[in-house]
Amino acid sequence: MLTPTIFCERVVKEFEGLDKVEIHVHDEAWASEKSMRTFLSVTQGTAEPAKFLEIHYKGASNPDARPLGLVGKGITFDSGGISLKPGAGMKLMRGDMGGAATVVSALLTIVKLGLPINVVLAAPLTENMPGGRATKPGDVFVAMNGKTVEVDNTDAEGRLVLADALTYVSREFKPHTLIDVATLTGAIQIALGEIFTGVFSTTDSLWSTLHAAGEAEYDRFWRMPLDEDFGPQIYKGMADLINTGGRPGGSCTAALFLKAFVDGIEGKDGKAPEVEWAHIDIAGTMEATRAGPYQKPGMTGRGVRGLVEFARRLSQNQS
Repeated sequence: MLTPTIFCERVVKEFEGLDKVEIHVHDEAWASEKSMRTFLSVTQGTAEPAKFLEIHYKGASNPDARPLGLVGKGITFDSGGISLKPGAGMKLMRGDMGGAATVVSALLTIVKLGLPINVVLAAPLTENMPGGRATKPGDVFVAMNGKTVEVDNTDAEGRLVLADALTYVSREFKPHTLIDVATLTGAIQIALGEIFTGVFSTTDSLWSTLHAAGEAEYDRFWRMPLDEDFGPQIYKGMADLINTGGRPGGSCTAALFLKAFVDGIEGKDGKAPEVEWAHIDIAGTMEATRAGPYQKPGMTGRGVRGLVEFARRLSQNQS
């Protein structure tokens, strides 16, 4: 069984000896100092120590140039917490760290290729378990950015750990582009199956580049609606936000929830937004039930090829 500690140990080993890379493995005390309360709300029910993995790659000619930001959901086992999942198929939830694995693998490839681009990566890592101290439905937490979040369902934990990670990366490192990857919703699997990976983007330009990169690598993406008309489903309850919006448009409400935690995403005083953001939901494509052009049945690593090609094109445009 993969734990947050083992995940980080493996990452450190894989990046060993590579130039221009800096790795930090933060603990729960560090996360508490950063006021990452929504992340820590998920860690409460497990005996396994949570970790917050942070990686910097300075590949650009100017090491101070604004980076590409990558964030990956790292739930190393998801039981659902108090909102316990059915037992059938639960063992597949060892793969709920697929978002973290995808962004780390993409960055490892970017580093080995020596792409001239700066990248900052964050992966909040924890189990989601129904222990005696676990978060309960109805609990309210204050996120790192000050927004209050009501937990309606503890099995919607991915957006809770991602919320603080998105705030941390966007606020501390000011990326020009921020992309998160997560096995986030069953709704995306219903919508797109295992053929296309769902993408929610704040700009047409970011979507166009991601789409082109995915087509080139046969790591295909499909754009989904990111629209405030879904907002009333999550702007209710006892807090600023609620972590589930019901079954209708489930992947869309999840994406809209995450958008609320990206610093600089809204333009101010007539100025353009400071960051372009995309959310990639790989819940449907994380596993293949049949063989494809270059993959056998099983866990796929979908998103890695597309992200590497995206970074390659981005680095060419910046050079």
